[in-house]
Amino acid sequence: MRNNLPEPSGAPPIPAFAAAHAAWYRLQHQLDWYEHKSQYCQNRYKRLKIAQVALAVLIPATSLLPSDAAKWASSIAGVLIAVLEAVQQINQYATLWVTYRATAERLKHEKYLFLSAAGPYKGLPEPDRLVALAERVEEHVSAEHANWISDAQRVGSGQKAPPQPA
Repeated sequence: MRNNLPEPSGAPPIPAFAAAHAAWYRLQHQLDWYEHKSQYCQNRYKRLKIAQVALAVLIPATSLLPSDAAKWASSIAGVLIAVLEAVQQINQYATLWVTYRATAERLKHEKYLFLSAAGPYKGLPEPDRLVALAERVEEHVSAEHANWISDAQRVGSGQKAPPQPA
């Protein structure tokens, strides 16, 4: 499990040749977007689940109320639990949280490979490194988009998710 540590304060500087290039801007923009959306979806998912648990815990406590009030209170709590679960299922906050976080981590990996001139960037001259960065960032973003479209179509048609490879 990853811990949510902030970026190190001594992060490597952005090379001058890359700082104003569209490939670097796209990387940073997409990394920021996926990190923000991941946090947003995580926050929404957790809030919905906490509200559901709180309502579920209140249901037995409603038995202490007078008979008519107990019926209404437990019924309302049950309805709210179902509505909150429907909101979660419609918006897919849990799935998007994980998907967006994974994409952000892949983009972060690309960033540090690029800054270190390692992996696919090893030995490339500066212009070629930027071209490779642009292509690899777009591969990650396009793959995430394709998965999102596939999942949206699957959910829309009511199909179950295919089994994940081990």
